[in-house]
Amino acid sequence: MKRKFPLAAILLSILALVLAACSAAPKAEGQKKTVLTTFTVLADIAQNVAGDHLNVESLTKPGAEIHEYEPTPSDIKKAAKADLILDNGLNLESWFEKFVKDSDAKHATVSNGVKVINITEDAYAGKPNPHAWMSPSNVQKYVDNMVTEFSALDPAHADDFKKNAESYKQKLQQVKDDMVKELGTLPESQRALVTCEGAFSYLAQDAGMKEKYIWAVNSEQQATPSQISSVISFVKESQVPAVFCESTVTDAPMQQVVDATGARFGGVLYVDSLSDANGPVPTYLDMIRHDAHTIVKGLTGKS
Repeated sequence: MKRKFPLAAILLSILALVLAACSAAPKAEGQKKTVLTTFTVLADIAQNVAGDHLNVESLTKPGAEIHEYEPTPSDIKKAAKADLILDNGLNLESWFEKFVKDSDAKHATVSNGVKVINITEDAYAGKPNPHAWMSPSNVQKYVDNMVTEFSALDPAHADDFKKNAESYKQKLQQVKDDMVKELGTLPESQRALVTCEGAFSYLAQDAGMKEKYIWAVNSEQQATPSQISSVISFVKESQVPAVFCESTVTDAPMQQVVDATGARFGGVLYVDSLSDANGPVPTYLDMIRHDAHTIVKGLTGKS
């Protein structure tokens, strides 16, 4: 009987061979260098730092689920041509680890230096919660790491990268202050955030909210009865008025919580992916504003 190999393993093997055999073609004088990020949130942050001096692209498209992503042949071509590849790290892009290990591409992890929150439940207990970008304060660290990498990649524009970064960090601070202020209007009894994925630990910490989720990290597995039962118990005991789910996963398990508790479905939150340009969260700053407003609206029942 012939042995079968998973598609993802085959693609990653091809990816490693291509990157080992190819190097980015030398850039003509004055030609912009290319920075490739693993997902759209990082691409938007990187673009704010790079300004007009670098081409910034995201490996995944708007709306893609980053945790279980499988690289495609076109991704292989993008990676081979990139001058720098940025990932989040913290075990977010588990599919990306082999690519990094087997390639010669210049690579940097932008979460280096952030204060990590560890997951406390499920099979992931003790591992880092990868969604550090959900705190704008952490993204300020992401920005500092990008400045270092971009300045090494394109020294002629190092001063511009620093200026862009300082301007963007001020915007990050403002959006965090606005988020904390808005979520701070919630009555103490309503400061509980119940979501499908445990992606909001950093946001909840910033806002002084309790957190409960169905599963710790998005995966191919469906929610288990015990996970749903645990959330139902929490919602009933804490009298949580509304629950939420993320844009990249089905809300069917959370609808079971709604049916069992009478809590409202408060709306869709964005974490792992931005929307396209015409959607509700085309930028990272838009995403934080949207999520804060959706949480307040859902928990209070007010517009």
